[in-house]
Amino acid sequence: MISREQVQEILYSMGEPTSGKSLIDLQLIRDIVIKENKISLSVIYLDTSETYRADLEKEIHHRLEKLGPEEIHIRLREATDYDRKLAFGEKMSDEDEAVLKKGHAAGLEDHALIKEDSGVHFIAIASGKGGVGKSTVTVNLAVALARQGKRVGLIDADIYGFSIPDMMGLEEGPIVEDEVILPVERFGVKVMSMGFFIRENNPVIWRGPMLGKMLRQFLSDVGWGELDYLLLDLPPGTGDVALDVHQMLPQCKEIIVTTPHATAAFVAARAGAMAIQTNHEILGVVENMSYYECSSCGDRDYVFGRGGGGRLAETLHTELIAQLPLGVPNNHISEPDFSPSIYKFDTTSGKIYDEIATTVISKCEKD
Repeated sequence: MISREQVQEILYSMGEPTSGKSLIDLQLIRDIVIKENKISLSVIYLDTSETYRADLEKEIHHRLEKLGPEEIHIRLREATDYDRKLAFGEKMSDEDEAVLKKGHAAGLEDHALIKEDSGVHFIAIASGKGGVGKSTVTVNLAVALARQGKRVGLIDADIYGFSIPDMMGLEEGPIVEDEVILPVERFGVKVMSMGFFIRENNPVIWRGPMLGKMLRQFLSDVGWGELDYLLLDLPPGTGDVALDVHQMLPQCKEIIVTTPHATAAFVAARAGAMAIQTNHEILGVVENMSYYECSSCGDRDYVFGRGGGGRLAETLHTELIAQLPLGVPNNHISEPDFSPSIYKFDTTSGKIYDEIATTVISKCEKD
């Protein structure tokens, strides 16, 4: 079995021409993945001459062949300003960093999907902490919007903690046609997730810049077709991905998810504050796990307390648009449309999600 360390070792002596330093040390060889005796990696090149690129790819391929893989896949990409600064350890000034971030966003400006007049409504689903059911809200809102006749896309932007494919019961990955990635579609929702590219539940160990690159690729390199809504399931908190979304999609709106618990609502306020500080409209707060309803008598037990969602909405000067009960979909694995986390339209939660979708449509299409 080939290891990542073996790949790094056999490529370590390859130097970057201008500095003589190892490509490995300069972090110019990245995303090394070994699966089923196949090697895949990315190479960042600083010398843009065609001859250098061809020689670089040939040399890497020749070295990796010595490890005996069945297949070798090498992706080459020209270095950005950020890559150069990262490689040579230069500290970025605040001004340089601001220009770079603006440049990253500008790289998407000409893409039809994100133009101001594209007609696509971008909605990020955010939370302050994990475990509040943010992804469950995302997938069910997406399906509810599709049930109401909307053309819906969904990006699983929680790149470290991707869960959307499993939640929707997706077993097939995307395909590539004419160099365009086609998203997987189910329940009328087109889906793209890091989970399609990481097998066997392996962890994603990336630095911030790579997260932004993946998000840009999901926006620019995927054949979404005509969309009315594109939902983004953000990671918990206010980290790199959330910041990238705010920079790439200034027109994006947000829904904040919390539980009734005071601490969850307190932490979720940070995600809401970030949206406000970056001029993103908050559509409202969804309080998940609001209560447990007895199936026999109908009595409600407020397991996680009460009032967190309302207080959060008040803090963020928005409205509490839904309170969802604690529970799981009663989907049986034998059913042809089985999915672990999708509530059917005729269930209590399914009807609430339809109401959320109606509210979202009203708020987004009010003009």
